[in-house]
Amino acid sequence: MNLIQPPILKKGDKIAIIASARKISMSEIQSALAILQSWGLEVVLGKNLFNTDNQFSGTDDERAADLQMALDDDSVKAIVSARGGYGTIRIIDKIDFSKFKKQPKWVIGYSDITVLHSHIHNFGIETLHATMPINFTKNEEALETLWKSLFGEKLDYNIASHPLNRNGFAEAEIVGGNLSLLYALSGSSSDIDTNEKILFIEDLDEYLYHVDRMMMNLKRSGKLKNLAGLVVGGMSDMKDNTIPFGKTAEEIIIDAVKEYDYPVCFNFPAGHIDRNLALVFGKKMKLDVRENGSFLSPES
Repeated sequence: MNLIQPPILKKGDKIAIIASARKISMSEIQSALAILQSWGLEVVLGKNLFNTDNQFSGTDDERAADLQMALDDDSVKAIVSARGGYGTIRIIDKIDFSKFKKQPKWVIGYSDITVLHSHIHNFGIETLHATMPINFTKNEEALETLWKSLFGEKLDYNIASHPLNRNGFAEAEIVGGNLSLLYALSGSSSDIDTNEKILFIEDLDEYLYHVDRMMMNLKRSGKLKNLAGLVVGGMSDMKDNTIPFGKTAEEIIIDAVKEYDYPVCFNFPAGHIDRNLALVFGKKMKLDVRENGSFLSPES
């Protein structure tokens, strides 16, 4: 059964900007405000958005209060986190989602926002893995796919072939996000069931042996065994030790799933890269991996 899709946006709707993780300044999102307003949206800023508590955008209670406000305000139709970083996992258990579950709205972001994607997925509601205000001016295509997703336009992706791809076809819900966060959520109430789903993963600035450890966790916990397909986004700025690990991040990933036979697509343009194309998590998608490239599109 398909998940609940929040209502698409229309001109005049309100979108809230909150910061559930790292601190942000007005100068860093000023251009994003103008862009959202140019789309005909009214921007609502979290009361504590520009607060500071060391590296965080305010205390845990302050960040939770802004997210709670945005979830509960009937006039707000979408919520976007200003940036990622670290901190959403510290506040997720402070949030009451009871009203949100009755009146879903779009929750948008990537990186640390994987915590919200995974938690909300368990309610049977779609979320939007997409660029955030701090990155709005970095890539026009990433911004365009965010706009299309929010305003109900169809997204079809044609991805260049990759030597480690595994050909095949899958049709299933797409879930996932940042690999480090999926690993951190394992065994918690925000953990996700990947069974018969297309799993998307991406990461940034990790040691290669950390990537291997996280993939082993997914494998040993059964999250890789019964996938419908696997889509790998940007594995950006990976690090190695003085004694090399001996494999790239992509080689580590394909090695972890070598005994399974579902399609695997590498180098999907999403994650910690400028060309961070939007993905609607929870939406049923068709993944077709061929010799001449891969195709990802919504179910007809």
